[in-house]
Amino acid sequence: MTLCIVYFSPTGHTRALAQAIALGGEGILLDATDLSAADWATLDSASAIVMGAPTYMGGLPAPFVAFIEQASARWDTGQWRDKLAGGFSTAMHPAGDKLNALTCLFVFAAQMGMVWIGAAETGPPVVEGNEGINADGSWVGVTGTMSAIEGELLSSGDIETARRYGARMKRAMERWEQG
Repeated sequence: MTLCIVYFSPTGHTRALAQAIALGGEGILLDATDLSAADWATLDSASAIVMGAPTYMGGLPAPFVAFIEQASARWDTGQWRDKLAGGFSTAMHPAGDKLNALTCLFVFAAQMGMVWIGAAETGPPVVEGNEGINADGSWVGVTGTMSAIEGELLSSGDIETARRYGARMKRAMERWEQG
């Protein structure tokens, strides 16, 4: 089983979430702007693909859309059908219209016949002791907000939320493979 995390991150914020997902799910990181033939083969054989990009003006940035356009060549063959899928996004503000970017990723995955796995972690006030977990309240996918603390890309809660999501993807792959 292979978990691929394909991302675009011009400032490092989205890469930080990608790294945390990879850590939690024992996944492989792939930069969407620099994919080799071997990287595409890895994506094609993966059990799950988690996609991430920053939210730009409420949508996905052009370099990530280029990845989607290249990947869509697999649509008519069903090459990615029944792979698990998920998504993540970062923005400057807590809302930052990240839901729209995640929805774009979800629709792409649905059109490819993939099976979407959302986020499941809940923080306060629902779950005391989960300070900083899923602070944006996003269940479609993982989101992160740029930190106001100098030298910190994202909060430790956002990073931990992403790590837990990676672990969830790993468990989902194990269940999906057994089924």
